[in-house]
Amino acid sequence: MANATNPCPPPFLSEALFDDGGFVDGRLCQEVAKGLRCCLPCPMTDWAYPDEFNTLGEVAQWVAVAGTVCCAFLLLSWIVLPVDKTSRHYLSLCLTTAVLFMNLGFVIPLAAQPDECYDAITPHSMETNSPCAVSGAFLIFGGWGGVMWVFLRSLSLHLQICWQVVVGRNFMWFSQATGWGIPVIGIIMALVFSGVSFRFGSTCHINHENSLADLWVPMLIFSGLTIFIQFATFGYCIKVYLASLADNSASTENSNLPSYTNSIRTMTPKQAYRRVRRVIQLQWRGIAIVLIIVTDVVLFSVVFVFLDNTVEAGKRDPSSALEWIACLAMMGGDKNKCLDKAGPLVVDMPTVGAVLLLLSINGLWLLLLLGRWSMVTGWRDLLMTVPHRNKREFVSVDARMDDLKKDTRSYEMLSRENSGKTMDDSVTPSAVTPISPTYNAYNAYNMRSPIGGNGDGGYRSPSLNRNAPGGTASPGPRNQHDTANHSGRRTPDYFGSTARYHAPTRSFSNPRPPQSPPPTVTWDARDTYVRASPLPEESPYGQGYGGGYGQQPLGMNRI
Repeated sequence: MANATNPCPPPFLSEALFDDGGFVDGRLCQEVAKGLRCCLPCPMTDWAYPDEFNTLGEVAQWVAVAGTVCCAFLLLSWIVLPVDKTSRHYLSLCLTTAVLFMNLGFVIPLAAQPDECYDAITPHSMETNSPCAVSGAFLIFGGWGGVMWVFLRSLSLHLQICWQVVVGRNFMWFSQATGWGIPVIGIIMALVFSGVSFRFGSTCHINHENSLADLWVPMLIFSGLTIFIQFATFGYCIKVYLASLADNSASTENSNLPSYTNSIRTMTPKQAYRRVRRVIQLQWRGIAIVLIIVTDVVLFSVVFVFLDNTVEAGKRDPSSALEWIACLAMMGGDKNKCLDKAGPLVVDMPTVGAVLLLLSINGLWLLLLLGRWSMVTGWRDLLMTVPHRNKREFVSVDARMDDLKKDTRSYEMLSRENSGKTMDDSVTPSAVTPISPTYNAYNAYNMRSPIGGNGDGGYRSPSLNRNAPGGTASPGPRNQHDTANHSGRRTPDYFGSTARYHAPTRSFSNPRPPQSPPPTVTWDARDTYVRASPLPEESPYGQGYGGGYGQQPLGMNRI
């Protein structure tokens, strides 16, 4: 019953009792008398839908939370784990990021629990409620991003299957520019020319003004292009399959004949079918994701546009809602008795609930289709190797000492330098005799070394003295080097001289004429300690023993 304060019948309220704050265009008011406008209390969904509608919205928000967790798991796996565990690709990563943004449009209202109404008849807008602005921006930006990245994914697949174009770095930069540039432009236009407010549910949606021009029509255009490209790809696959069934020519895939598989005109139908089949086997998950997300976006766009137009039609033509308004006034505000008469004003609750659930479940679809079991095993391996890595760092000093001990030079007891100590003072060198291995090795080397500076160019034993008394050959040190060798205090430098590698002038992989004559390679017996061939006319033991070099069977017994 109307009163002096509120002349409108319950549950309606007089507009004159409230100021101009909030989203004034979101009010549902009707002029019932001259100077009297009665408005439906805010929010409208509490009067046009049953109480289960709010529960359905909360369920969609919690599903969006699960989808957000799935998207975060995929993104972290692609960033942290190696590529052999995840098979990451920038098209999948960017699409998952866009879906994550769209899910945040449902998660933020669930966490903030904002008040949908500025006052009893006016809903909040993005200027009066910050959670509304953030949630609406994330929802629009995520929707735009999802549409663009499924469009780019379908375009990439179409180029690979139908035109055999290998998409590379240029396509990647083009995708990054369009995949994120167009959503940024789209959200700026939507927020500037339309804005967002609480339309139905706790998530803010775009307002009616200019919404077709700055959001719905461009988004539906790209969605339509995606569907067209996808079905064109399917049509080509069917054509190739039917052509392969009718092809009886022998395939050159496994023969030795040359096959130019980079050209469509030179490929047989069977070869084309095998190639298309391989691509589809690798990309069927991406194809499914494209179809799912584009279907969700198109369905949401159509439903919301229809709902928006229905509400605006009720504002312009109050007679369409007269029966419902009269029912509420007669029943004293009991909405349950008038729900059947609110049908012409709103979209039925199952359709709205299905759209909200389909939008919030996209994260789960991404995990099922783009996720791999190797991601789980990769995280397990990563978490299990962390304790071992810390333990290795704890003993890293000893480990470094062990690595140094692996160097063979650390076991060298005798120095190669000419100065300083050559052996530990606690080690007593063993006496060297003419029959010791050390003496024989170095004496044989010195006997076979060329004599420098005498100009005869011959070979003789510099370590045997022919002028010794009695005509015997007595060993004697030739120089300081021999003295050190006889004392047993010096380690021979087996690795002192290093053979240098000369790059070949002619290469069979890239043949070219030689630019310079090849370097002359000489061989010196002193570098390798290989027994050199002596001159036959000279023997260290004279000609009495056959004249051959080293043919002295009793030389080992001489003192």
